[in-house]
Amino acid sequence: MFVHTRMDPHGLITPITQIIRKMAVDQPVERAATLEEIRAEVLTPERLNTFVFAGFAAVALTIAVVGVAGVLAFSVSGRIREFGIRLAVGAQPRHLLLTVIAEGIVMAVTGVFTGALIGYGLTKLAARFLPALERPSSAPIAASVILLMAATIIGSMFPAERAARLDVNEALRTE
Repeated sequence: MFVHTRMDPHGLITPITQIIRKMAVDQPVERAATLEEIRAEVLTPERLNTFVFAGFAAVALTIAVVGVAGVLAFSVSGRIREFGIRLAVGAQPRHLLLTVIAEGIVMAVTGVFTGALIGYGLTKLAARFLPALERPSSAPIAASVILLMAATIIGSMFPAERAARLDVNEALRTE
């Protein structure tokens, strides 16, 4: 039973319980609560799940950014001589910057595409065993792709800046 009131709802619990008992003695009144209390009780597990999943997602995104930056930093350090030669023959530092960022974007697109294929396959497999499984809509997937691409570009910027700031003489002396 719901009661709409403009006053304190907790003050009405006793009178309403007495009225119900007068109308039907055998009708139990087990628990009285406001709609806000019931809503908070129902949404608490979902909020906890959201918080936990957001924490795991943040850790995974950090690992992805560090991984991309690490792979590109290793690639840049192995290609210092190549970048030095490019700069010596007239390549612009901006071009080297864009080249390294493009390599990071290629890695991210490959990862997103592979992850989407694997995720789609696993969702199909899980749907066989869990018929009530809900697939995510396209909005969170698109937001994830955009976030991963932005993280990749940010992770690519550090090694790309290093490649763009190379000293030609120093780069040509490296073995």
